Amino acid sequence: MNYWILYWVVIAVMVIGVIGTVVPLLPGTSLILGAILVWGIATQFTGIVWPMVAIFVILILSTIIEYLATYWGVQQSGASKWAQFGAIIGLVLGVFGLLPALPLGGPILGLLLGPILGAFIGEFLYQRDLKFSERIKPSFKASIGVFIGSILGNVIELVLSIIAVIIFVVTTWPLVSTLQP
Repeated sequence: MNYWILYWVVIAVMVIGVIGTVVPLLPGTSLILGAILVWGIATQFTGIVWPMVAIFVILILSTIIEYLATYWGVQQSGASKWAQFGAIIGLVLGVFGLLPALPLGGPILGLLLGPILGAFIGEFLYQRDLKFSERIKPSFKASIGVFIGSILGNVIELVLSIIAVIIFVVTTWPLVSTLQP
């Protein structure tokens, strides 16, 4: 087996994974984890056990942080539980609801807009005791909170994914040339 070819394929898959951390519906951390696992199996985990453990922890943590950041954004905006549920429902409906209407860009557009619109509608419904014009401001604030939290989560996930790839390259680069074909 030519380890150099495999190494560059693994790196390419990891780069696609890094891009996937910010592009909706493109696998992100799972591609990076899969590529590392393929490399580990191919090399019988030679010299990369502890770096692999660190990378796995970083990538799992990045996924958790992404969701917590969105939740934090909603909390900081003072949104109600209705806005939070609305964001979740909006996410699901956005992805699957726009699929038939826009097969190529629908799910991606739905993934981006669904939670924002869902949070807006959820908060709008929660504020039913207020006049129509008074319901707009808290609803808009809730949707902005979802947007900011989601952007913050994506940035953190992107940075942690890049760190994981750097750890992989730094720890495996010296070993590639020592592996026997």
